[in-house]
Amino acid sequence: MHLLYNGQLLQEKDLRLPLTNRAFQYNDGFFETVIVKDGQLRCWQDHQDRLQAAARALQLALPQALQQPLLLQEQLQQLIRQNNATAYGRLKLKVWRSGAGLYTPETTTADWLATAAPATTPTAAPLRVGRCRGVRTSFSPFSFFKGPNALLYVMAGLEKKAKGTDDMLLLSTEGHAAELASANLFWIKEGSLYTPALGTGCVNGILRRNILRWCKAAGVTVQEEFATPDQLVAADAAFAANVTGIRSIAQVEEMVFNPEHPLVTWLQQQVDSL
Repeated sequence: MHLLYNGQLLQEKDLRLPLTNRAFQYNDGFFETVIVKDGQLRCWQDHQDRLQAAARALQLALPQALQQPLLLQEQLQQLIRQNNATAYGRLKLKVWRSGAGLYTPETTTADWLATAAPATTPTAAPLRVGRCRGVRTSFSPFSFFKGPNALLYVMAGLEKKAKGTDDMLLLSTEGHAAELASANLFWIKEGSLYTPALGTGCVNGILRRNILRWCKAAGVTVQEEFATPDQLVAADAAFAANVTGIRSIAQVEEMVFNPEHPLVTWLQQQVDSL
């Protein structure tokens, strides 16, 4: 497999990183996961925007290559072709602080790595969701993007595996519904769309941004909520959304939802048109 390391196309076997690598030593970085469809980077502008915001939050000075969207897109598409991921694939862009040092960094400059691989189209089967008891989300300047809080989702994934569910509902430290282990959470009640507020510590997902835009443009009432799990009981439907798409939620523990709803169907059609 080929990869891009600081803009240089390499074979995977030729990648060499120092032991002082700050992503390895201190998790001092972040990542973006991008879906590739028919050779195009889905929602590329939204990923660019979050990449810039994450760099500002971590006080990272992005290299010029990451600040030139068209040139970067061309490089990434070349990588996608090299790895036969054009039809449908998953691209991961990792960015971390350069240099060594202990907790106090030596520099604000950044290194980056991009990988791409073919992927299978995700299933549309409704989700069975459990409630995570082991870990909780917490709002911070870093909770809106992926990377610094990765261990939270790892532990939630272990609990999901032990319970045999498809996903896990994560609560905030205040007990509000925040997100799923691998997706943003939405529910529908009386024609309005609800989703946890970013203040719960949930990720500001790429598809989340698009869903909110689509609904507001279509005149659908949208509410970003601090809601307890018990408040979901009265919902007409619930669904999960991440970069791979939208999946209806059939149940969250004892709460059962109708897996079919016109608004969910319409939103899935919007995703298919991306």
